[in-house]
Amino acid sequence: MLEIGSVIDGKYRILSEIGRGGMSVVYMAINEKANKTWAIKEVRRDGVVNYDEVKQGLLVETEMLKKLKHDHLPSIVDVIDQEDTFLIVMDYIEGNHLGKSLEECDAQPQELVIEWAKQLCDVLGYLHSRKPPIIYRDMKPSNVMLKPDGNLMLIDFGTAREFKEKNLADTTCLGTVGYAAPEQFGGRGQTDIRTDIYCLGATLYHLVTGKNPSEPPYEILPIREVNASLSDGLQRIIQKCTQKNPEDRYQSCAELMYDLEHYEIMDERYRKRQKRKLFAFTASTVLTIALAGTSFWGYLSAEQKKSENYQVILTRASDASITAEERISYYLSAIATKPTNTRAYLELIEMLLSKDGLTKGEAAVFTQLQAGLDQTNAAGFSSTLYPLEQLKAADPQGYAQVCYEIGSAYWYDYEVEADRSIAAADWFESSAEYYQTAAIYCEIGACQQQIKKYAGQERTEKMYQAYGQLWEKLSQLAEAAEKEEDETKLLVWPEVVAAISDKAQYFLKNTSRDDLNQLLNRIEKQSGQLGSQTSFEEIRQSIHRLSDQIEDARARIESGEGQEAKS
Repeated sequence: MLEIGSVIDGKYRILSEIGRGGMSVVYMAINEKANKTWAIKEVRRDGVVNYDEVKQGLLVETEMLKKLKHDHLPSIVDVIDQEDTFLIVMDYIEGNHLGKSLEECDAQPQELVIEWAKQLCDVLGYLHSRKPPIIYRDMKPSNVMLKPDGNLMLIDFGTAREFKEKNLADTTCLGTVGYAAPEQFGGRGQTDIRTDIYCLGATLYHLVTGKNPSEPPYEILPIREVNASLSDGLQRIIQKCTQKNPEDRYQSCAELMYDLEHYEIMDERYRKRQKRKLFAFTASTVLTIALAGTSFWGYLSAEQKKSENYQVILTRASDASITAEERISYYLSAIATKPTNTRAYLELIEMLLSKDGLTKGEAAVFTQLQAGLDQTNAAGFSSTLYPLEQLKAADPQGYAQVCYEIGSAYWYDYEVEADRSIAAADWFESSAEYYQTAAIYCEIGACQQQIKKYAGQERTEKMYQAYGQLWEKLSQLAEAAEKEEDETKLLVWPEVVAAISDKAQYFLKNTSRDDLNQLLNRIEKQSGQLGSQTSFEEIRQSIHRLSDQIEDARARIESGEGQEAKS
């Protein structure tokens, strides 16, 4: 064991022992020259039976962690390999692991668990996005540190592995019983990203119920059977995470993150309220169409009958004299009637954007399309229709168009400024195969999220690197827009110019004034050509406003300031 007060490698003074496991001891140490506190994990030859094998595993772990940079992962700063001792110097994480929180307070508050789930889902998504993907394989409360600021850190990568596509099965069975997925034991194939999703679901179950799945009876019950006040939406999420068959789980952390961010909408109570609204509309529509000699919600077996109903509903939906809520109901009914036709989707989007801004309530319609539409057939049986899935299967390009338009609605019109790029990202990602600009929007959103990490902090080299990446994506977006329709150009150009104007001070750390001005000149030239060719006054006014923006951006470049810096 290391002696308290001793100095390791000439720079790390041991302050105290802070943890002890089956094969290692963890100490708090300080680098006195840098006045920085670190944690040092010690593994001794006389403390484990198969020391050389354990050391090799630790070397793999540390090499893996050295390549990773994420807010919820500790950094490895040094490895000290002595004759009979192996030492790992890493970030000292103040706080306690979540297992301690469970010991002290049993079940944790639901809202807190959901926020933790988002952080853990984010870091797992980061690991899975590495090339090759990194599978963590041992998510459990004792491997998650809760810091005083409420943020989490994922620790102990001893069981993590890089995913090897050609492997038929893992070579060893690793993980913690109760939290581990079935495929981690018994030769049922190799672990993959869905394994981590199972482990996360089991961890959330323990946190929100206080029931330890690694103790008898070793089961994960529906959480509302343990506590009826818990959310039905969260129960659905945990149950989907912990399905025995990997194919029945979430297939990615992005899918899981979406549901975590919208768990209230998945709640059965919410769905019942929406169902009542839809049923109320359905009843009146059935009566109206029945009087006309047609059947709306009956078995729509004939394509001609479908088309007749579709046209009737769309005609009603386009009536501006009825309320917005009624129009939305008609459009959703049209989509349910003919989910593989893009017209109702696109008219619905246009209707929601017909006034200034896209509100949270209006945006919930898009979420409803993803969550599914409840409907009743002529025999009185209810079911859930997933129209977007049907559209994607029947018309991939039409599906991409709908997703692109919804992504654009979020990007340019969503009332929650801070959430625009996040909300748009999933939709743009679904349309990237057919829309080059969609892929660039996703990358711009990722850059903006990276920059947000440094809000309120001193400007760092990493922050300026993120701005450099953002500049590259803006340039690519402007170039891609040149091949798009005029309507798209008039959306993209102001976005690019506004970003240059707002962030000129930060772009200039890595980009020359000439490069910034060259892009503005190119946009000015192209927009001028468009203005001279059009007879539409609205387009001319848009180009005139763009010209004013360009002049303002040039002034900010010249002064080396941006709007963000001034504010």
